[in-house]
Amino acid sequence: MPESKPDAEADRQKAMAAVQAMFQRYHLLSAQRPNDHIDFDREVMRNMKLVDAGMDGSVEFELLITPSYSNLNNVMHGGAAGVIFDMSTTTALCPLAQPGSWEFMGGVTRTLNISYLKAVPIGTTVRLKSKVMSVGRQMAMVRGTMESLDGRVTYCTVEHHKVNAPVLEHMRAVRVDWDEVFEREWGVREGGGTFKSKM
Repeated sequence: MPESKPDAEADRQKAMAAVQAMFQRYHLLSAQRPNDHIDFDREVMRNMKLVDAGMDGSVEFELLITPSYSNLNNVMHGGAAGVIFDMSTTTALCPLAQPGSWEFMGGVTRTLNISYLKAVPIGTTVRLKSKVMSVGRQMAMVRGTMESLDGRVTYCTVEHHKVNAPVLEHMRAVRVDWDEVFEREWGVREGGGTFKSKM
């Protein structure tokens, strides 16, 4: 039976909250770093704008390709696509997270395979679309595209394979509002462990 509109919107809002929580925790952790420490992915995480997300493991962002991502040809550097895709595809796992699986930052990258189809001029705002194609307890695969806003141009595509990894304790200690929702849904006790399973 198809999902009713109110249920579909509630799921969309829940998925978006799960994705936003990753950004909130990232920014809180980043603020704890020394002032002269600049993380490689910070520019991406500061500037990606969430457009949509789904409980099926889908997410969409918009991102302005600024001169920070450029090469000498005044187009986006191929290496910049790597970090942009790494962060945007990882977020697709947020709505699918379970205790011990695909929590904050969705594990670690195993492979990130990018196909470059067309150069992205600096000053272009792109649409990043990601979808989880396969997810298990230890491995996941996410596909993504970087497109023009009107969807007529696909600049590059990605296939991102991830391996689940535990959240580091100092990262888990940084709390965001989503943690309470997540713990209530999955029956997680404060300090770790579960007292019931949603499954």
